[in-house]
This record gives sequence, structure tokens and C-alpha cells, in this order.
Amino acid sequence: MSLQLPAAGGAFRAYEPRREPAPAVLAGGAGSPSDAPCSRTVYAAAHVVADPFADTVPDGPAAVDWEATLAFRHHLWSHGLGVAEAMDTAQRGMGLDWPRAAELIRRSAAEARAAGGRIVCGAGTDQLTGTAAGPSAVRAAYEEQLALVEESGARAVLMTSRALAAAARGPEDYLELYGHLLRQAREPVILHWLGPMFDPALEGYWGSADLDAATDTFLDVLGAHPDKVDGVKVSLLDAGRETALRRRLPEGVRCYTGDDFHYPGLIAGDQHGFSHALLGVFDPIGPLAAEAVRALDSGDTAGFRALLDPTVPLSRHLFAAPTRYYKTGVVLLAWLAGHQDHFTMVGGLQSARSLPHLARAYELADGLGLFPDPELAEHRMRTLLALHGAAR
Repeated sequence: MSLQLPAAGGAFRAYEPRREPAPAVLAGGAGSPSDAPCSRTVYAAAHVVADPFADTVPDGPAAVDWEATLAFRHHLWSHGLGVAEAMDTAQRGMGLDWPRAAELIRRSAAEARAAGGRIVCGAGTDQLTGTAAGPSAVRAAYEEQLALVEESGARAVLMTSRALAAAARGPEDYLELYGHLLRQAREPVILHWLGPMFDPALEGYWGSADLDAATDTFLDVLGAHPDKVDGVKVSLLDAGRETALRRRLPEGVRCYTGDDFHYPGLIAGDQHGFSHALLGVFDPIGPLAAEAVRALDSGDTAGFRALLDPTVPLSRHLFAAPTRYYKTGVVLLAWLAGHQDHFTMVGGLQSARSLPHLARAYELADGLGLFPDPELAEHRMRTLLALHGAAR
């Protein structure tokens, strides 16, 4: 029986759900972290699962279902993907407070060691809340988080900082602070450049709203400490700019694409090189992404594109403006896929997208065969529609 899915403007359209998952999804993650793709280093930025039974309020401490959250990391590792932990996909600064993020890092790093899975963890300054922080407070916050990540046995992703964006007077403040952090890092880190489409508070990062000038400052940071930088994670949703930046990186410094609009072409690369990946969209499409990158391992670029290109419409839908609310669609798909028992998010962010948006996300994901149990996904989608009074 077809589903009647709501569209913008109040209309409904009939949709016939798929009956079988895609072969890569049907495999069910029967592999192990040792099955990781080898031609590219690939991380999925993973979401957190809220505790739906906790008595919380939107601005209060986050309540996390640790068992389900960690189980999802094992799902990603079982497909050979690395986990990028405590990044913006995990609602850093959008519902997940620093004490819970710190616990998430400790727990996930321990699970990664036990499972043999790859992991990197975000270090930022989100413990600074309320009044504006000065440069010394921003530095201390970064140092605290960097130390925690390294003490947990993980490599750090130095995340962009709202507090630094507010406190910095110009490029020199970025050069000074990042230079200080890189000098004290025990292991090479990933530098994260998150654009304002993901967080409006990051407008003018690296000391300028002019992206060419900001890129020069970013490269100056790398050039001063190339031995302390494993790679850069670029989330500007501009494939041409990422490609140009990639060609200017110091030798040995990787580019990890964070472009959830253009990732297939950037990962496939060109005659001058390619991007590795650290992507939020690899949370819901993990099995397909892993299978696609393994095709690259065997030199099958056409097979890679055949698997990954069809996922772009779903990704562009999830990351549509306002982009920072993409997490809602990611968690919806995790619920529909059976990775968690509810559609609840820390901070109440499950309300951040409209019902027509969620219905379209379901339709696109189902069309790709992303749900291991299509009947369960259909049942849950019908339940969501009924909850909103849209059952037909």
C-alpha cells in the first residue's frame, strides 16, 4: 500500500515504498574495522542518540542514551568507516553541552580502542558560554579540550570557535592562537574550517570575510607547522575553492572534504589529486559510502561514481538552508533505519525541520535502499505522519 507523503503547500503525493534494501546495506556491516577502504581515509561524523525518558528542557544539560550512541559507532566501524566524534553532527553547540561532549569523547575513544576502529575527536571552545571571552580564555578552553582528546588516546580535530571569531581582531590573532596550539599538540591534528552556512557565528573566520584573504591566513598557519597537521577539513560547500586549496597544501597534509554537496567528485579527484573525507552525510549513507570507496581501492572510478552520485540529492536535501539543521534529518534516518528506537534529539532539535522536509528525506533515502528493514522504516514513517495528523 502506498504512502501519502505531504509536500510543501499542503498537498499530498503517493509514494510506493521500496521492498528490498541496497546490497551494501543488506550486508549489514558484517565486516570489521580492518576492512576499511585504503585508497582514501574516510570518516563519518556521527550523531548522538538522546535519552527520550530524561526529564530535560531545551537549554538544560543534554541527556544521552550512551548504549545506543556507542552502538551506532560500532555500526560505522563494522562497515570500515572511521568515526569523527563530537563534531557539529553530534550537535556541538546545538544541544550537546561540553560536559556531555567530554564524556562522549572518553567513551567513544575507549570503544574505538576495543574495536580497533579509527577515530578523531573534535576539540573546541564550547565550554565558554554567556559573556564574551577574551583571547586568554579562548586559549585556555582550547587547551582543556585538546588535552582531554589526547589523554583519551584519540587524535584531535581543532574545530572552529565561535568565541575566537568574536574575540579575534584580525588574522594575527588566529596565527598566534593556532600556532600555540599546534606547537603543544602531541600528534598531528586536523584543522577544521567550518563555513558560516553551518554556523552564522563563524562569519569572517581566519580574520576576514574575504575568502581569498581567509585562505591565505589558513595556509600561513599550515605552512608554519606542517609537521603538526595531518590534514584540513574544509566545509565551505564550494568545490572549486576546495580544489584550489587542496593544490596549495604543504606536502603530506591531507584535504578532508566536508562538502556535503559535491563530495563524489572531490573524493574521486583529478589528475592533480583528490580529497579524503570527513562528512556528516556519511552518517546516514555509511554502508553505501564505504562500498563506493572500496571500488576506488580497485581502481573502479566509474563504479564509485555509480554508487555515490545517486546519494547527492539526499545529501543536498538534508543540508538545505538553514544548513545547520541538517542534524534533524540525519537522526530521522537513523530512527527509520532501526539504529535507535525514537525520533528525539538533545535540545529538542527534532522540531527543527518541517514534516514535508522529513517526508522528502524518507522518500529519497528509501529510494536509495538505505533502510535495512524497509517495512520497519515504512511503519515508522506512517507513525510520524499520524502523530502530525497527516495519516492518509
